[in-house]
Amino acid sequence: RVKAALPRGLNPCICVGDLLEEREVGKPEEVVARQPPEALKDTEKPDLKNIFIAYEPVWAIGPGKPATADDANATIKVIRDTMANLYCRNCADNKVRIQYGGSMNTKNVDELMAMPEIDGGLIGGASLKAQDFARVVNFEEK
Repeated sequence: RVKAALPRGLNPCICVGDLLEEREVGKPEEVVARQPPEALKDTEKPDLKNIFIAYEPVWAIGPGKPATADDANATIKVIRDTMANLYCRNCADNKVRIQYGGSMNTKNVDELMAMPEIDGGLIGGASLKAQDFARVVNFEEK
């Protein structure tokens, strides 16, 4: 539970995601909106600055069909709106960071970081090559 990690100086990452079956029946919004309240039970507004959320499109793992930047942005907006309902709009927009957790890399960093709801990303295989890693972490808006 997140509340247990905070007093120990840890900055928890809450991973939120939807499965292919959930996406196919048109319920991804319902699924990702349900997860933050469960994970953040008893967590208060001041704690949000020490927490980040990663949206992981579970349905995209393995089949080689990653989420588009638009898919990720739309789903992260649902998560951000959920946080606004749980806490407040200012908290959702300015305190909690919501990242794309589907492996940011040199091919998708520009498009993903251009999305208004995406605050950052988790880096997968791009971290294995110094040049690729440097390109992703040194991203600059154009």
